[in-house]
Amino acid sequence: MSATRSLLQRWLPGKSQPPAAAEHLLQSLFVMAWMVEARDPYTGGHLWRVSQYSRLLAQDAGLPDADVARITLGGFLHDLGKISVPDAILNKPDRLTDDEYDVIKTHPEVGARLLAGHPLATLAHAAVLYHHERPDGAGYPQRLAGADVPLDARIVGICDAFDAMTSNRPYRRGMPVAQALGIIESCLDQQFDRSLGARFLTLGRTGALDHIAGHTDHGIPLQECPVCGPTIVVRRHQHDGDKVYCRHCGGEAVVGHEHGELCAIPTGRKGTARDLEPEADLDVIGELVRASTSALEQRQG
Repeated sequence: MSATRSLLQRWLPGKSQPPAAAEHLLQSLFVMAWMVEARDPYTGGHLWRVSQYSRLLAQDAGLPDADVARITLGGFLHDLGKISVPDAILNKPDRLTDDEYDVIKTHPEVGARLLAGHPLATLAHAAVLYHHERPDGAGYPQRLAGADVPLDARIVGICDAFDAMTSNRPYRRGMPVAQALGIIESCLDQQFDRSLGARFLTLGRTGALDHIAGHTDHGIPLQECPVCGPTIVVRRHQHDGDKVYCRHCGGEAVVGHEHGELCAIPTGRKGTARDLEPEADLDVIGELVRASTSALEQRQG
């Protein structure tokens, strides 16, 4: 019996699954998370970046490959619950009120409930439900503290906060990496786990995160819409002349290169409703699924 099948039988007690089922089940989770992210044009690439930061931090902490794969998956799925947040709050072009923030704070529990019906729910449960818990007990939704916050959530929580600080929102530009790292350092033992936070600081200050920050895929930076800022995602299979769109204002651009650098050149036109339909990037998802499955196969039941 393969290790993948053994793992599936652990996750799906009493059921016999072919090895290929692992990839199908994992893909369904990644696609679901991708479509949730598509609701907010200013979070383009956020799930990919958090998953990649989480992978690097888990590897740096010396965790086994199967644990790294699980945490990478949790990093990609952590915001599932934002599907329940109204568009008026999710896309508000200003800071949230206290009442609106209370709505945002429901997303970990909503995500856990959404995930609960999936056969592989246990893989991402901790990251989804607890990524906003804090070592000092001031987090949410359960105000866990210290070691009671699961390892997966401690790692994803650091990476999520870092990406939030360094990414752009309608009401502010993202801060420089060095500034975000300084904030994390000032909040060790309060918002962030000290040991894991210190490792993340070292990764950041040695440049190990630079190829992820501001990117939506390996080697592909988020592109600027002249109206909305960095909201345009270019996919790895696209070439010069292909059309891409700002998912916030609908502005059209074409993929090109200037001075050897990838760019999105505005055309002055708007995309149609069909052009702006959300679509999961199956190339990126396929890579994540294959990496996860390969790592999980190495772990014996």
